[in-house]
Amino acid sequence: MVLAGGPDREREVSLNSGKNIAEALKLAGYDVRLRDITPDDLSALNEFDQWGGDVIFPILHGPWGEGGHLQHILDERGDTYVGCASPAAGLCMDKHRTKMVLEQNNLPTPASEILSVGQPVTLDLPVVIKPICDGSSFDLYICKTSQEIDRALGKIHERHSKILVEQFIQGHELTVGIIGTPGYGRDGYHALPVINIVPAVEFYDYDAKYDRDDTQYRIGAEQISDIPQDVLEKVQWCALQAFSELGCRHMARVDVMLDAQLNPWILEVNTLPGFTSHSLLPMAAHHNGLTLPELCDRLVRMALGV
Repeated sequence: MVLAGGPDREREVSLNSGKNIAEALKLAGYDVRLRDITPDDLSALNEFDQWGGDVIFPILHGPWGEGGHLQHILDERGDTYVGCASPAAGLCMDKHRTKMVLEQNNLPTPASEILSVGQPVTLDLPVVIKPICDGSSFDLYICKTSQEIDRALGKIHERHSKILVEQFIQGHELTVGIIGTPGYGRDGYHALPVINIVPAVEFYDYDAKYDRDDTQYRIGAEQISDIPQDVLEKVQWCALQAFSELGCRHMARVDVMLDAQLNPWILEVNTLPGFTSHSLLPMAAHHNGLTLPELCDRLVRMALGV
């Protein structure tokens, strides 16, 4: 059963991803049901039990569906499902806690601070201001002046009492998908080709991710010819290490900035990346020769342990 929708701001993206996954699994030979689920309506789980389903493929985005709450419910029920278990899901949704784990394991991540309402930014400009727990670049501001900081804080504190301020890294915006091979356990995970995101706007915001068609994607060493091969391999290594240290499983997408000196900086880890026509993990898998039905089949078999 594919679960999509949810209560969070990325609901429409989730419904789109769920539709694509359900269709792909049907092409792979599975009997599939696609259902909406929210905190106020868990009836899909009762239907799953009555149906006698084998595995759940949740593809929700945002704090409830991706950040451990739904996963905790599935864990308590003893369900088999695709994606991280609740502890890792909750950890990766919290950008501050994620950065703490990265720092403890000597993995590079930009300097940051947590601010409550009324507290000043102490990092040097420019900075990125964003929620601690949210996705799709919602409420994200790149601030190059103190006036921009004041405006951003005024807006973001309307929705979030605590926020993350991070040192802005100028350079290449990269992302690395991580998937596994069924039957190989922790040793079976590998990094997909690096994707270099080149948005037509200032940064890769919600519209650039899901609506605009002018965002460019350069995939793999043959297309990203201005970045040395060994640097791309270092980016992949960092992504794999982050995936492992954060306790992820089955799949994830690791977002990285590469500065002018070609040093990688890990920004965050997405444990349920999108499966829309613009989504990056399926794009990288396809570049590596995996069709969407093959990718979804692989993820289901990993969850089932077969």
